[in-house]
Amino acid sequence: MQINLNSISSQCRFMSGTGSIGGIPLPDFSGDYVYTKKKSGVSEGEYRKRIMEQAYQDYENGKFQNQSDGFVELMKRYTSEVSPDRKGIITSGLKAVSRNNQVMSKPIDFIATLLEGKVKYQKQPSGQSDYIEFYDSNGEMVATYSNNGWTMYTTNAEAARQTNLCSIYNAAWREAENGAVQADSSAMEFENMQSSFDIKA
Repeated sequence: MQINLNSISSQCRFMSGTGSIGGIPLPDFSGDYVYTKKKSGVSEGEYRKRIMEQAYQDYENGKFQNQSDGFVELMKRYTSEVSPDRKGIITSGLKAVSRNNQVMSKPIDFIATLLEGKVKYQKQPSGQSDYIEFYDSNGEMVATYSNNGWTMYTTNAEAARQTNLCSIYNAAWREAENGAVQADSSAMEFENMQSSFDIKA
């Protein structure tokens, strides 16, 4: 059992109350599956301990991975340690697109290099939604915007980190499951021994 790790981590439809730049609504950066760079100062050893504790707790509550709010929150914090600055890339990219739209009204394609990466923009004919791609400094696509809303793409570093979290979590969850099974079988053996003793007495 393992979380489904696709190159696309989430589809964010149009959000209300998240603000906009140049008429384009911003994604909800506080959403569970929208990762952006955030260093916490938590050590790898401490993270490992927290992941294992979360797995034990989830097993006790009959939940596994995404069924648990605690798992989703921990995944966001753990992954964000290696995430690109999506918020900065998207914000800077939308500002570049907005500036470009103010000078050019006809359909165009352009690539703007940003401090954190680059943005590829394709202005569609009137009445059609524009299409924008956002890249980090490694050249990996991190997000797109179109008439379907926002789509966030998992980078290689994020995918590796998510896989690592899942392997630690799954091992701890199985350990909890096996421990519970052993405890149940020990209790049954004790009850069987007790009933056998009662019969002989």
